[in-house]
Amino acid sequence: MPFHSEPKLPAPAEALPGRRERMPVAARHFVLDAPLDAPIQGTEVAVFGMGCFWGAERKFWSLPGVLSTAAGYAGGITPNPTYRETCTGHTGHTEVVRVVFDPLRIRYQDLLKLFWESHDPTQGMRQGNDVGTVYRSAIYTAGEVQMLEAGATRDAYQGRLAASGYGAITTEIATAREFYFAEDDHQQYLAKNPDGYCGLGGTGVACPIGLVSAT
Repeated sequence: MPFHSEPKLPAPAEALPGRRERMPVAARHFVLDAPLDAPIQGTEVAVFGMGCFWGAERKFWSLPGVLSTAAGYAGGITPNPTYRETCTGHTGHTEVVRVVFDPLRIRYQDLLKLFWESHDPTQGMRQGNDVGTVYRSAIYTAGEVQMLEAGATRDAYQGRLAASGYGAITTEIATAREFYFAEDDHQQYLAKNPDGYCGLGGTGVACPIGLVSAT
């Protein structure tokens, strides 16, 4: 359902304290039957925030070459936050999806294309009817190549968006820090609850992946 939280990020002294214990989650992905919280050999990891993580996670687990996904929180301060804590806006985190993919079957650029086209990255601290810092658009990168490709596709997509009357992209692009799992109820939520809420909506503007270079 639509949710409103704090419109600005907290200072470190204002953030909730969190906890040392990791959030317990199921061992296996509800849809893909892959490990949820264990390494998978030969894979890479990407982290995206694009509004409510329920709908975002479903987008990514549907892609061939994606082996596992998980809903969680990243980009903030509070360690191991709960859903309720994050929704207050006092953890600094945004809702994200961690995507584990086989780079021999799907490129990071293909994940970026889905990311850019599946939400509106020009909305600042919101996504549709979901308002607050927890719904901000974000890409948290693993390594220099991901950082370069994220920036290159952003710049290319900005041109297409501007030509269609949209404003500046507000997506946060930063080196990945700690990813914190959301509660097990939120993992693969829309597979467990097919009629559940999904507030994702793209701009209808295609991202020109394949026509851009990170070099």
